[in-house]
This record gives sequence, structure tokens and C-alpha cells, in this order.
Amino acid sequence: MDRPNIIFIITDQQRYDTIAELGFPHMDTPNLDRLVREGVSFDQCHVTAASCAAARASLFKGYFPHTTGILKNADRWRRSWIESLNDAGYHCTNIGKMHTWPYQTELGFHERFVVENKDRYLEGRYYFDEWDKALRARGLVKQQREIYRKRADYDESLGAFDWELPADTHPDNFVGDMASWWIETYPQTEPLFLQIGFPGPHPPYDPVPEASAAYMQKELPLLPVSDQELENQPPALKELRVHNRDIDHDSVVMPLHPSQQQRHRQRAYYLANVTMIDQKVGQIMQSLEKAGYLENSILIFTSDHGDCLTDHGQSQKWTMYDQITRVPMIVWSPDRIRGGRRIESLVQQMDLGPTILQWAGVEVPESLEAESLMPAVNCDDFSGRPYVYCEQARDAVLTGCQFMTMVRDRQYKLVHFLDEPDGQLFDLQADPGELDNRWNDANLAEVKQRLLAELREWRIRSGLTTKDWCQDWR
Repeated sequence: MDRPNIIFIITDQQRYDTIAELGFPHMDTPNLDRLVREGVSFDQCHVTAASCAAARASLFKGYFPHTTGILKNADRWRRSWIESLNDAGYHCTNIGKMHTWPYQTELGFHERFVVENKDRYLEGRYYFDEWDKALRARGLVKQQREIYRKRADYDESLGAFDWELPADTHPDNFVGDMASWWIETYPQTEPLFLQIGFPGPHPPYDPVPEASAAYMQKELPLLPVSDQELENQPPALKELRVHNRDIDHDSVVMPLHPSQQQRHRQRAYYLANVTMIDQKVGQIMQSLEKAGYLENSILIFTSDHGDCLTDHGQSQKWTMYDQITRVPMIVWSPDRIRGGRRIESLVQQMDLGPTILQWAGVEVPESLEAESLMPAVNCDDFSGRPYVYCEQARDAVLTGCQFMTMVRDRQYKLVHFLDEPDGQLFDLQADPGELDNRWNDANLAEVKQRLLAELREWRIRSGLTTKDWCQDWR
């Protein structure tokens, strides 16, 4: 069979519990449901960083953030394994969000149609992407923080607002439509690597009114938040809560104790945005079929990290709860991969990198920290990783610690804060909601020391494994 076209769809800030077919019946996601039914779902896929750029750079390089040196948003990254696909004869196109820095760097793509964050208040504020230009050409002013701040209900809305401009100008509709236009218009080129990056459901949570109205009528699962849980959070996370109350990142003002009504409304708007993206995924698949790509394609769907959405009393990302580190990841290719499978083994999202290179017939660098998922895709015995890891450095939002690291096995999760005495330890079997921090529990002292020792060995092993990763630049 010819080398496959690879269609790589990435959303921004989409939680693992947002696809109906994965066991969340309150969701309306028929197209993603189809991918799950006909494809392979990695149900314990974990990202390597708790913010956009660091996670994406790790994914597209195949190394952990501490190796790439890209630890937070606006850290420069301009190289990726996409260059190897380019060199191997793939036509490489990006439509939508990648979150490189600078935004427009080539990264190995032949062409890029960049659409970045909806609200770029801190970084790239005056960078005009394809969406900005399209709005300007129609004489429209983008909904953004400066406009939202004028609303009387701004402080109470938790970043949830109706999209009041024409529906086709919504950023996720815009990216989906642009992807379909490119697929159907550009002369067919194979093999193709097409990355489609949806800006949503990252805040502002701004679906079109008819989409949010449907979810406002639903009973939605909201994780209880207790005073005891909040009191047992490490100082860095307590500071993060205050920070997100005082500073409106991405148009989200997060009160310390939002009401159930506020929480439900925010969740409804967020989930409505996921349904809008689902509709565009269906449209893109139709365009791929119309253009003759779909039969020889592998389609991948995932997200760069999740969103707490007031669970654990937290806003957005910058923490290590499963709502952040665990994301949906589906691989679909009925003619190549036996579908209808759910894989529960632990994997890192960056493991997609060497898997894609193998599909493309490209040699995988030995120094990669990412591990191929080919055994899982090929139905071989697949035990997955014994541990997964996630990292996050101090940035403009996470100001209460220098560096945060998570290690997780099938039963336990430990979160370490550099040079701090406090941390987090959860028994995920007894406490799947991660509500009971047992960092100081003597009954789990041996577990705590085992996971701390694993962090040490992992970092030492990482330094040895990656010693040659930059040899071409020495």
C-alpha cells in the first residue's frame, strides 16, 4: 500500500471526558463517536506539559519539555520532526493553530495558514493571523477581551459569552471551513501531511447561541469542590486560585467560590464549542473523501491539554489533575488499522511522533524520548508505559512555584514542586476524582518515596538517552 496521507487534527484545551462514545452521554459528538467506533482510542493518553506551547513542542519534537527547553508559552521553538516528513516527500500543510513561536515559523511545513489564540492579550497581541485578516476584510471587529470587559456581567461570566458575529466567522468554523476549502481546491498531492488546529474549546468559551442553548438544558457532571480539598492544596495552587481571581486570563475571571449556576453555564458553553468542532470534523472528512484522500489516509484526533473548568477550584490549565494531563486521542484508518478498540495502557501523547514517522517510512532518531505506538496500532501485545510524566515551569500565570512535575502510574499520582516541602499524592483507585491529597499520609509513605525516586531516575535516564539530540548544533 502507498505511503498514507496523515491528517492530524488538534484541538486546544479539550478534556478527555468530552466525547459521547467514550462514556459521556451528555455530549453531542456524532463524528468523533464514529472515529472512536471505527478507530483506536487511547483512553489513558497524557500530555507532557500543562500549557499549550510546551505540550505542542514536546509532541512535535519527541522529547520531554525539560529536554526541548520549551517550558512555557512564548518560549521560542522553530524545529520539529515535520521537517523529516518534508524531506521524505510529504507535502506538509498547516491550517489553524500550532502555537509555535514565532507564530509564523516554517517548522517543516510547505505552507501555513496560521490561526492562533482567540484572545492574544499577552503574547502576539498585534500579530494578524488569517482569521484577523478575514474579519478585517468584512469590516468586523473581533470579539476579544477589550470588548468583553465592557460587559456588565463580565466578572460573573467565567469567560462564557455568546458568539454574536456571523456564525461562519467563529474561529473554529473559520478553521474548519478553511481546511475544507484547501482540501477541495488545492491540486491533489500525495503523500500529504495536513495538520488542522482548532483554536477551541480554549477560552473565551464563545459558541454560537444555538449550540450553547442545547447544553444549557442538560444536566452536566460537575465535580464537587470542598473546603477540605482546597485547604489541602499546595501553596502554589492556592496562589494560582487567587491569581486567576485577580487577573482575567483569556477573558476568564475565576471567583474563589463560583456558584453552581455559574459553573453549569461555563461548562455548557465549553461543551457547546466541542460540538461545533465535532461538526467541522465531519465536514473535513467529507471533503477528504470528495477529494480522493480518505481511502489512503490515517486520521488522528487529539488535544494539547485539558481544562479544569472550576473542578478542584481551578481555572483552565497549569495544574496536574487528569482534567489537564489526560486528553482524547483517536487513530482512525479503516483500511489500515483494525478499529473498534479502546486501549487502557498509559501512553504519552508525544508517542505519536515516532509512530507517524514509521507510517511515513522515515527513520526514527534513536535519541527520541517518545516511544512508537505501532505495537498498539498493529494489535500486538501492548503494555504501554509503566509511568507517564508532565512538567510545567513558572510563567505569567503559575507564579507560586519554579517548576512542577507529575509522575503517574496506574494507581498513584505524585506532583512535585521544586524546592518546596509540599506536594500532591493521590490514590487513583480509591479516589479517581483526585479530591484527597495524601502527601502527608504515613500510610502512603513508601508509595511517595517510590514515585519521588522514579522522578530522579527518569531525569537521569533522560539526560543519558538524549545526549546526542543536539549533536548537529554542537
